Amino acid sequence: MNLKSTLFTFLLVTILFGCKQENTFSDYKYSDKPEVIKCDGLNSKLYSEALYSFEDDIFKFYQQKQANTTLVQAYSQFIRSAVYSSRYKLEEIPSKHTLDVFEALKNESDLWDAENTESHLNYNGTAINCIANNINDGNLKTTFNALLSSNSLSPKLFGAPLVSKYRNALSDKYLALYIALEYYSELFDIDLSKVTLNKPQQKVDFNKVPKTP
Repeated sequence: MNLKSTLFTFLLVTILFGCKQENTFSDYKYSDKPEVIKCDGLNSKLYSEALYSFEDDIFKFYQQKQANTTLVQAYSQFIRSAVYSSRYKLEEIPSKHTLDVFEALKNESDLWDAENTESHLNYNGTAINCIANNINDGNLKTTFNALLSSNSLSPKLFGAPLVSKYRNALSDKYLALYIALEYYSELFDIDLSKVTLNKPQQKVDFNKVPKTP
């Protein structure tokens, strides 16, 4: 086990034994938005909040780089950067609210797996099972479940087919949740004190779904 895995294992054990299992998060910034994630055994309100906060993060981040960037364009750039770019700097993206949501997600013990060498997510947990059962696109769903059943699921392997189907994330919020959870998973690996918290105030329209050409 390498140092990175060892540190994460220690952190996860600390979280599980040092925190209450009941999630007491109450700072719902997007409470006026619908709970787009609904599965038995899942804190739908928290996971929906996590998704909205993630989408707001990437929208604002790519708006800084290019004015008039839309959410669908932000998804495209984010997925491509995460899959292909060695210059991907996660520290520049999260907002203070996302870091607060991340702290709440840490209490979701079924969400994390210290033994997962591809991601810190528990690919056998309730959240991933929810996603696997609800992805809309038939081909993506087949690929996701095939990778899952063969213990081959990883951000890179599933990210490759996502590159050409990034638009789906706007209408398929279970697919979007997977992307968001991998984003939150990566926060374990960065120095959160170095996160740039001064973000622009553009507001994203979460209900706007672009037309498919």
